[in-house]
Amino acid sequence: MTQSLIRPDLEIHPRLAAQPLGSLLHPERSLWTAGELATLTSTVARDLAPELREVLRFDPDHRWWARLALTGGVELWLLSWLPGQHTEPHDHGGASGSFTVLQGDLAEEYRYPGGPIRARNHTAGRTLGFGAGRAHQVTGAGTGPAASVHAYSPPLVTTREYTSLHEVPAEIPALPGLDSGATG
Repeated sequence: MTQSLIRPDLEIHPRLAAQPLGSLLHPERSLWTAGELATLTSTVARDLAPELREVLRFDPDHRWWARLALTGGVELWLLSWLPGQHTEPHDHGGASGSFTVLQGDLAEEYRYPGGPIRARNHTAGRTLGFGAGRAHQVTGAGTGPAASVHAYSPPLVTTREYTSLHEVPAEIPALPGLDSGATG
């Protein structure tokens, strides 16, 4: 997918470049909290819904996604889900995250290290912010297509996949350079 480079520290999807998205991304912010990410995804899903629906695609063979924006502190994505399409169980490599359901229904099984596996459903308009240790599997639920807006901070952190949420380790390793005990 082609990205539009508006500033050296801010990339925005070309179909959204004329929108007020840039003012929401705070390129000077190097690390976002789960609450800040939740505010971002809910605002984008609410305020840019018509524009997001113009970008949105559904593929019967594979889940579809497009990066909406990237700064040094956050990445923003749009994902689509047909009924039954799902992720593998995964964590976000120590990054915090959020997602807001733009349309449709999503089912999620999730687990924090050392905790039980839980399940919840997310309907259109619902937002969830989560900390660095959360592992989950998300599935398109219901009878129609679903779409969601996701954000992660720090950006571009590699996810770790699991065969099952039962395999989530008792502790998710810290991100390099973000170790709370580091000095320097």
